[in-house]
Amino acid sequence: MKEENRSENDLNYIGVMKLNIQNILIAGQYESAFQQYLLDLEKYHLHFQSIDMISKEDMEWADAYVGFAPSKAFHPSKVRWVHAFNAGVNNFLAIGGWEKSNTMLTRTVSDFGEKMSEYCLSYILKDLQHHILLQSQQKDRLWIPKIPAALKNQTISIFGTGEIGRVIAKVLSSFGTTVYGVSNSGENKQYFKQVNTLESSKTLIEQSDYIISTLPLTQQTKKLFNEQIFRYLNHTYFINVGRGQVVDTNHLINALDSGKVRHAVLDVFESEPLPKSSELWHRGDVTITPHISALTDLDDAISCFCNTLENIERDETLSNQVDFSKGY
Repeated sequence: MKEENRSENDLNYIGVMKLNIQNILIAGQYESAFQQYLLDLEKYHLHFQSIDMISKEDMEWADAYVGFAPSKAFHPSKVRWVHAFNAGVNNFLAIGGWEKSNTMLTRTVSDFGEKMSEYCLSYILKDLQHHILLQSQQKDRLWIPKIPAALKNQTISIFGTGEIGRVIAKVLSSFGTTVYGVSNSGENKQYFKQVNTLESSKTLIEQSDYIISTLPLTQQTKKLFNEQIFRYLNHTYFINVGRGQVVDTNHLINALDSGKVRHAVLDVFESEPLPKSSELWHRGDVTITPHISALTDLDDAISCFCNTLENIERDETLSNQVDFSKGY
C-alpha cells in the first residue's frame, strides 16, 4: 500500500520534487511499443492494462499513471505523478482534486507545432491559390485565369503564443507574412510582429485576413470565440486547431451567415466525433477534419515519458509540467 500521508516538503513541488517512482501503470496494451525502452526502464515495475480494465487495486499499486486518458478508477490522489500522452490535458483536469492531492501532471511535448503549421499552411495556400474555384472551373471546362494572392501580403493573428503558436508563427513569418499574437500576458515573443492581450487586440482582429486558434481549454478560454469577437471580424478565414470548446458553435454559424467569417476550417469540436445532426457538416463554407492536425505519435509520446522520468530522477526542471492555475 502506498503511503497516503506525505510531509509538507514532499507536497511542495515548485520546480521538481523527488517522487520516488517505482510502480508505473500504463493505461493501454502498449507492451510492443515500449519494447525498445524496457532496458532503460528495467529498474521500474511496469504494469500494462487496458484502460477499461484498470481497477482500484491497480490504482492503489501505482506510483505513476501514464496514458492518453484517465480510467474510470482514476483519481489524482491515488498516484504521485501522471503523464499524459497528449499535448492537451483537459480530459485529466476534468477530474477534480488535483490541487488538493498535489499530484504532478506532465504532458507530451513533440512536433505538434510542426504538424499544425503544415496543416494551417495547407489550407491558407488552398485559399490563396483559389483551389476550389479552379476545380469548379475545370469541371465546366472553363479557362478563366485568377491571380493567386501572396502569403507575404496577408495578416494573420494567432490566438495562443505558446510552443505550438510560436512554431506556426515561425513558419508563416518565413514567407513574409505579418503575424500577430494574442495571449493572456500580451508578452512579445519571437516570430510575432506584436503580441497583445485579448482586451487590446480589437484593431488587430479587424485587420486579420486569417485567424488561427491554438488555444487550450481552460476556464478563461471556454467559448472565447463568441459574438463579442466574431463581430470584429471582416470577412475573415478562421482556423481552429486548439480545442473545440473554445468556440461557441452557434455564434460561429451566425458569423458565417453574416459574412464576418468567410470560411472556417475546424479540426476540433465541442463534441467529438462531430454529431451527424450538426449543421456544420452541410455547409460549403466549413471544412471539417477529424482531429488530425497533429496526431500523437505513440513512439514520440513514450520517448517524452521516458525523458520526463529521467528528468524527475535527476531533479531537473520540467518544461512539460502542467501549471494548474493555467490549465496547461
